[in-house]
Amino acid sequence: MALSSNEISRWSDQSKPSSAEGWIARAREVAGVLAADAVERDWAGAVPTREVQLLKDSGLVTLLGPAEHGGAEQHWTTACRVVREVSAGDGSIGQLLGHHYVWAWAMRLVGTPAQIAEVDELYTTRGHFFGGVVNPRDHDLVVTDEGETLLYRGKKFFSTGSKVADLLVMEGTLETSGSSVFAVVPAQQDGITFGDDWNNLGQRLTVSGSVEITDVRVPWSGAAGYVDKQFRPSAFSTLHVPALHLVFANLYLGIAQAALRAGVTYTRGHTRAWPYGGEGKNSGTEEFYVLEGYGDLQSKLWAAETLTDAAGANLAQLLHADRDSVTREQRGRAAVLVSAAKQRAIDVGLEIANRVFELTGARATANSVGMDLYWRNLRTHSLHDPVAYKRVEVGRYTLRGDLPTPSPYS
Repeated sequence: MALSSNEISRWSDQSKPSSAEGWIARAREVAGVLAADAVERDWAGAVPTREVQLLKDSGLVTLLGPAEHGGAEQHWTTACRVVREVSAGDGSIGQLLGHHYVWAWAMRLVGTPAQIAEVDELYTTRGHFFGGVVNPRDHDLVVTDEGETLLYRGKKFFSTGSKVADLLVMEGTLETSGSSVFAVVPAQQDGITFGDDWNNLGQRLTVSGSVEITDVRVPWSGAAGYVDKQFRPSAFSTLHVPALHLVFANLYLGIAQAALRAGVTYTRGHTRAWPYGGEGKNSGTEEFYVLEGYGDLQSKLWAAETLTDAAGANLAQLLHADRDSVTREQRGRAAVLVSAAKQRAIDVGLEIANRVFELTGARATANSVGMDLYWRNLRTHSLHDPVAYKRVEVGRYTLRGDLPTPSPYS
């Protein structure tokens, strides 16, 4: 089942929101469109071309883009809430949007002023959508220095959103030094072939499969953050990792919200009281263990949301700060708080997506109900990196005052 043209173009005659609250409301509208047939689209497993067009036409793609180029120039706290709202409608599309925000912002973190200005104008004026060929555990994408240009060759086994992207953030390893080098390139070009091999338990519409890179050339001037072929690192340039994990936490919370709402809706309409419990109960909404269960899950979700909002507000201050003002200590504390939020979001989300079946009853396991979608999506994406390492980061900070060393995952 595909999104209709009317659903995609419903905002064509509306002005863009002018406030954070307005953009969050817009995201909620988008989520409503996506939620209407999320189960059917998940089972169909089609490439989410129309879903990405929905994000573009609603204006969400340029939420963080500079106002001078037609963007909304919103704060990262708003972007996080938008990701959460969209994820509540469809976790796959929420993930795509979250990755887009991180990669659209990446040049601001690592690039030179000229590179930042070029990418900001390019993607904002054209409403381009970003994908990423940036799986740090794959070292098979090799970059050769040809003098004035860089030659990318090899493969990445995961490339979320790349097949539906206009622009790719591409990362490879320099042959001579082993250093990573990022560049922004057009997604649809000769030399980039998508594997169409994403067939996983959940997040089925993220088109996160492999990509083969054959002789893609980038001028040295496009190598993000390199000046005279030398990269200039800073605490600010490493903020993309906690930003990505903050996006993940909001993705999980959005999926958890959707699971809880689906359970509540089903219970109100269908769940029956247990006939042998006494007390003459007439429906599941009067059943003691059902009331207790929803109260427990909702309380845990509210707590996880509050922690994630606090982590997001703290990190957002750094993401919008002057790059030279961000210290290693600020970056480390922000990463620890994001790690705390991410682990809580995973634990609470998985508990909700699992326990909701206990509160809805056996008939809620029917494929036509689609309640399994939330657990499948959460379980799949929460394996992105071992959550135990996030707990250890928080434990080391709490017990010894250690800050996490910046890495592709911390």
